[in-house]
Amino acid sequence: MDDLLSRFAADLAGRLTGPLSFRFFLQPLMATLYALRDGVADSRANRSPYFWSLFGEPDQRRQRLREGWKAVARVLALGVFMELVYQLMVFRWIHPLQLAVVVLGLAVLPYVLLRGPVERIASWWTTRRIHATPRRVGR
Repeated sequence: MDDLLSRFAADLAGRLTGPLSFRFFLQPLMATLYALRDGVADSRANRSPYFWSLFGEPDQRRQRLREGWKAVARVLALGVFMELVYQLMVFRWIHPLQLAVVVLGLAVLPYVLLRGPVERIASWWTTRRIHATPRRVGR
């Protein structure tokens, strides 16, 4: 078991410098862009932050999860494709657990972690702008 875990860790670390290492920037970047888009949309719709609504609003959980998966589906598909190509190039074999860890860590994690804070910042920004705008008195 220790040999399996050490090989798993070494294989994951080797991805940083091996072929297709650009995916470690591309996938989180794409997930971040989707989180920005959806966080701002949450703010405009006056919805609660994404991550907390998954736990704090059970009646909205299914809908919010569906929104999140739909948003990152393309990033996940691209990540799975790139990881499959990498594994076939380097290992000549497919390791499903490593594939899942890499793809979920590079695509889903940034999305889930960033969507809520983006919503909070967008809400703060819009309320700040509303309160800072001077009201004109009729001329």
